[in-house]
Amino acid sequence: MAEVTFDKVRKAFGSAVAVRELDLAIRSGEFVSLLGPSGCGKTTTLRMLAGLETPTSGAISIDGTVVNELAPAKRDIAMVFQSYALYPHMSVAQNIAYPLKKRGVSRADRDVRVAAVAATLQLGALLDRKPRQLSGGQQQRVALGRALVRDPRVFLLDEPLSNLDAKLRAHMRAELIELHRRIGKTMVYVTHDQLEAMTMSDRIAVMHDGVLQQFGTPKEVYETPANLFVASFIGSPGMNLVKGELRAAGSGLAFVRGDLSLPVANGGTAGAAVTLGVRPEDITLGAGPFACTIRVVEPTGHETIVMAEAAGETLVARAAPDSQLVPGQVVPFAVRAQRLHAFDADGRRLPLVFAQSNGA
Repeated sequence: MAEVTFDKVRKAFGSAVAVRELDLAIRSGEFVSLLGPSGCGKTTTLRMLAGLETPTSGAISIDGTVVNELAPAKRDIAMVFQSYALYPHMSVAQNIAYPLKKRGVSRADRDVRVAAVAATLQLGALLDRKPRQLSGGQQQRVALGRALVRDPRVFLLDEPLSNLDAKLRAHMRAELIELHRRIGKTMVYVTHDQLEAMTMSDRIAVMHDGVLQQFGTPKEVYETPANLFVASFIGSPGMNLVKGELRAAGSGLAFVRGDLSLPVANGGTAGAAVTLGVRPEDITLGAGPFACTIRVVEPTGHETIVMAEAAGETLVARAAPDSQLVPGQVVPFAVRAQRLHAFDADGRRLPLVFAQSNGA
């Protein structure tokens, strides 16, 4: 196992800056996902750790040793690519054994280690097959096996499940979680899929425009997003974001947008522009002090996703699977005040505490 540290790491390609002053400390044995949209810098970060790109400035360390100038082969890491990168003319056994053969490991030792890895990944019956004879999931397990057989200090995985269908992705997520639990190695995983990051990771590094936005557990980035980008990127359906302002209300303040008014229990300044955030599951339809008009009803089987209009905004809420809501219907609703989020004009999280409105 190994600790991985990025210390003010910057990477520029000419005038284009891909990663900006990245500070990140990954604990030994931790599963960390680099999460963000295309072009956010996550793959460049992984490639710098792998030694495939050189930082423009800053230091990358593995177990306290700066590896900026160290060749990839000397970093004791293994990388699994999106494309699997299997050799088509080699059998499964030969593909898995290839890194050992390059290192000069004896045939007998290679056979022992390949057999052990094949047993771990349930590939024992496939060792004589060629990649073209395998399913996508089987090919991905072979790619993992080729990395695993090297027994590296750090595993790097670059969107390894993106070529698989939804059902197989779910299966492979479970296999990777179980694999990490068994081997306990440091894993750094690049993905744009928040479901992968939320279900697999010990911690998630959310990136945008080359900047680390937040680094925390899945629970932390979901329940206390650091800024508007994290709030809007994490969650499906996404967080509802409503722009308004804080106004004097009685002896205190309230967030106001149109006829929507939510009392503030603590914090804030009158006149301040605020964006209110509320997750779909924190909206209760059918009772409460506010009213909305149902626009779209989407049954998904285990729940119903509802789009409604209130205060000139479109709100998305979750409802029970047997919901009888129909488009055009006007229904009351409430929000869970203790679960509301607030952000300032620059998108930074505000420490506002909301009071439940009108006994809802």
